[in-house]
Amino acid sequence: MTFYAIQTVMGILGSIGFAILFGVFDRKLLWISLGSGAGWGVYLLCTANGHSMFVGLFAASLFVAVLSEILARVLKTPVILMLVPMLIPEIPGGDLYYTMSYLVQGKYMEFGNSSKQVLMEAGAIALGIILASYGARFIRNIRTYVLGHGPW
Repeated sequence: MTFYAIQTVMGILGSIGFAILFGVFDRKLLWISLGSGAGWGVYLLCTANGHSMFVGLFAASLFVAVLSEILARVLKTPVILMLVPMLIPEIPGGDLYYTMSYLVQGKYMEFGNSSKQVLMEAGAIALGIILASYGARFIRNIRTYVLGHGPW
């Protein structure tokens, strides 16, 4: 349990660092830190319940992307400003490092296996982001055209 808490805190600190790098210094920083911690919690919950890393990353990125879409409208800020820092804990840095290490060392079999894993992880994250973005646009279009209201 302590290991999970340490992972979550480190993910939050990494997200805060990237948010500051993007020039976020106001109350958005609090929401980014809470969102990144919750997103990592979704990932840990999925993998602890026996789901694969792909499912965990997909669920976490979908959760974070939906949260970013909502918070961006509430805080009147671009979605990308909320989304990118919140996704930092989900980035497969260790797997990416080992993939490049295998390539540099000339271990092409391990490189192939590891790169397949990294591409699956990146695909899961991208799929979650795409579905959330599409869902937000779909809801906006329904609201605009069917109900006759302006955008949001």
